[in-house]
Amino acid sequence: MISINEDLCKGCRGCGLCIAFCPKDVLKMSDRFTKKGVHPPEIINEEDCILCERCMIYCPDFVVVVSDEENIV
Repeated sequence: MISINEDLCKGCRGCGLCIAFCPKDVLKMSDRFTKKGVHPPEIINEEDCILCERCMIYCPDFVVVVSDEENIV
């Protein structure tokens, strides 16, 4: 399971590391805006996620959480 805390995300304002480091193209930049006016990452292929946690590790703002459990926050 992947969880994205959009309130913490810098999105299109110079980041995108979670998207860039995903080896399975599970994430993409969303077309919509957050309250901060940025495009957050969007989960598009969660079933392809291999739980490598690269998106979580490389995110400087702790936006992404990857877990093999169903109930993540």
